[in-house]
Amino acid sequence: MSELENNHAEETSSTNEETQLNQSTSSNNRVDAMHQEISKVLIGQEEVLQQALICLVAGGHLLLEGVPGIGKTLLVRALSKAFKGEFSRIQFTPDLMPSDVTGHAIYDPKSEKFRIRKGPVFTNLLLADEINRAPAKTQASLLEVMQEQQITIEGNAHKTDVPFMVLATQNPLEQEGTYPLPEAELDRFLMKVYMRYPEIKDEVTLVKNVTTGMVSSNSLLERVASVASPADILDWQRAAAEIQVDDSLFDYAVRIVAATRDWAGIRMGASPRASIALIRCARALSLIEQQNFVSPDEIKRVAAPILRHRIQLSAELEIEGVGVDDVIADILNQVDAPRQ
Repeated sequence: MSELENNHAEETSSTNEETQLNQSTSSNNRVDAMHQEISKVLIGQEEVLQQALICLVAGGHLLLEGVPGIGKTLLVRALSKAFKGEFSRIQFTPDLMPSDVTGHAIYDPKSEKFRIRKGPVFTNLLLADEINRAPAKTQASLLEVMQEQQITIEGNAHKTDVPFMVLATQNPLEQEGTYPLPEAELDRFLMKVYMRYPEIKDEVTLVKNVTTGMVSSNSLLERVASVASPADILDWQRAAAEIQVDDSLFDYAVRIVAATRDWAGIRMGASPRASIALIRCARALSLIEQQNFVSPDEIKRVAAPILRHRIQLSAELEIEGVGVDDVIADILNQVDAPRQ
């Protein structure tokens, strides 16, 4: 190749990198605006909010675990309002049927034909509230749509709106009358996030905001402005997919997941879907933080919410009181990160 051609190739590469950085910066500014709007009403849950936005930008689904009354539903509603998305809520109960989620075909006497009545799953953001209160057959109604973004009714596939995201909640304490989620469904959630009690100072701010001049906490949502559209979300997802990842980081992500499969005290390790999730979420985090490349730090920061629901500890570790996050931290300490 001639010197002229080399110079042209370098200029083209430099232009592409500059274009990618500008796109990343623009996307970051709008994601940051959404973060600020939701932060107006979701007090003291900054880490949870960031992980929810990572999940949204990465195009995945989120499992929220926390006691009642700490803002799980508020987070989902504020998220949908901030990007003008369609929002549906399903209260999972023991008598909920799969057709109540997906929809069904009904006979129309006037036309003498069957027509499709679509269920609440045809939306942008679906809140599956207390998902573990429904039996396995109803939980399984989400398997197809979470993986393929479509629902099959009477043999015909119907696409959901895009973007599409399931945010499911469950109570970690109350187990009576609940049905544990099957492993196949747990694995379809990109992240599992613990939503904990806010700090005292944050709770004071929250109580003051809710009780001053407001009849109910629902009035809080009036403070959230719509700063993006569903099309913007799709743009962010495409921009995140273009974030640079060095080959050594692909290897690093796979080695972390592979370590869970033969780690002492882990009864069942994570599948390759976890390796994919590490890269997707690390890219999303890099975009949110206005970086045009992924470093080992981003992979480490998203590892716990990605892995905690994909591995099972042995009975011995559970008896000893060792938590799954403790094991994940040990794995991250033992698996060597590439030098950047």
